[in-house]
Amino acid sequence: MENKPKPVSREEEKKSISARKKGTVVSDKMQKTIIVAVNTLKTHPKYGKKYKFTKRYNVHDPESKYKVGDVVEIVVCRPMSKGKKYKVVY
Repeated sequence: MENKPKPVSREEEKKSISARKKGTVVSDKMQKTIIVAVNTLKTHPKYGKKYKFTKRYNVHDPESKYKVGDVVEIVVCRPMSKGKKYKVVY
């Protein structure tokens, strides 16, 4: 039997905004995994200056339909592997 990915449930769609992140796909070379770069603005604790901060996440993409340059939204899920703890919402 073939394991097909479940569609995103209503509960996952209603998760808080802070649990979701929006980023750009920077790599799609792995099977069922993409790397998404999420840019945020951080404030320096001492000087108060804002600076850009980029974090890269390994994201589960079961159908491998997202390619480099696509903007996707990701959400936290159960750990799929050591480094893969997010999945694509759209």
